[in-house]
Amino acid sequence: MSQEQIDILQRALKREKAARKAAEKILEDKSRELYVLSEELKVSNAKLASTVSEKSSQLEGVFKNINDAYVVMDIQGNVLKMNNVATNFFGYDITKEKLNIVKLIYQADTSYAFSSFQTLLQEGVFTNYTARIITKQQEIKWVQINASLIYDEHQKPIAAQGIVRDITELKNLEKQKEKILKELEKSNSELYEYAHIVSHDLKTPLRSIDALVSWVKMDNEGTLDEATLQNLKLIEETLETMENLISNILEYSSAGSENNESQDVDLNETMIDLQKLLFVPEHISIHIAKKLPVIQGDPTKFQQLFQNLMSNAIKFSNKEKGIVTIDYVEKPSFYQFSVKDNGIGIEKQFHDRIFKIFHSLNKSKESTGIGLSIVKKIVDLYEGTIWLESELGKGTTFFFTVKKQT
Repeated sequence: MSQEQIDILQRALKREKAARKAAEKILEDKSRELYVLSEELKVSNAKLASTVSEKSSQLEGVFKNINDAYVVMDIQGNVLKMNNVATNFFGYDITKEKLNIVKLIYQADTSYAFSSFQTLLQEGVFTNYTARIITKQQEIKWVQINASLIYDEHQKPIAAQGIVRDITELKNLEKQKEKILKELEKSNSELYEYAHIVSHDLKTPLRSIDALVSWVKMDNEGTLDEATLQNLKLIEETLETMENLISNILEYSSAGSENNESQDVDLNETMIDLQKLLFVPEHISIHIAKKLPVIQGDPTKFQQLFQNLMSNAIKFSNKEKGIVTIDYVEKPSFYQFSVKDNGIGIEKQFHDRIFKIFHSLNKSKESTGIGLSIVKKIVDLYEGTIWLESELGKGTTFFFTVKKQT
């Protein structure tokens, strides 16, 4: 072999060694990178395993300690898992016996239960499903269920889970409430009817006495002295006061109940009717500050309400120029009305007392002490409040609220 061939082989061997060394260097670097990555993955996996274990422990704690019954079932309705609350509530121990959810359904609610399950399958969730179930001890219980589907990695439903709340006591209380309300409605109706009968029976002899007094005056016209005529006049005034009192008591007895269906009440029309109905002396003016709202309720009740407040404002006006102002402000959930006058005013100590029946600050025969009691009953009926601001000698403002009907 010539020297030239030997040189060629040596150069080739040198290149091969250099290439092998470079390859070994690359392999060493990559091995080092893989080692570092492997160690990082070990740490990450350890952290993930710890997190999964922690979350599993938390979920298991929630599962065990939740106050409501918790149930997991497959799509066929076979119960896979229940917490202790569910085991105690339904009476079944699924570690010892199989249980299908169908076994719990109250027979009369079967159709509703299956339609709700179809809703769950279609929409993936249902809320506030309310029905009856039968426990293992054959007790009928009312429950409210919120449920959702559980899916696999391909988004295929494989199970359902639900929280079951026992609302039996609540349902019983609702039934008792309905029964009490019906009895109360019947009682109020009977009381109102009785008040009408008593009113008629009391007014009849009063009118007879009034007629007799009139006949006595007619039969003895010109022969009765002034004292006798004055006594007869007092009898007539007393009879009128008693009849007004009976009428007002009847009005008060019906003020706190809704006798008519709720309808639109245009308070602007109510004001027009009242200004025709009320006797307003020439020196007193009624001022409507702005257009009043249309509200929901009984037109008669709102006429009674404003009539009593406005007639009081007129009655207790002592100024040469009396002014009664009607106004309101609208709030998100209610209207606040006001009836303001510039009359005699009311002392602070009487502000609460005047809303009680038969409590009147004016002892005249026209005042029975019932008007403001009627006002308060109507305001209470519409879930409102009433109060007043007053200054002696300067006037009074009555405020009241009416809840908006939805």
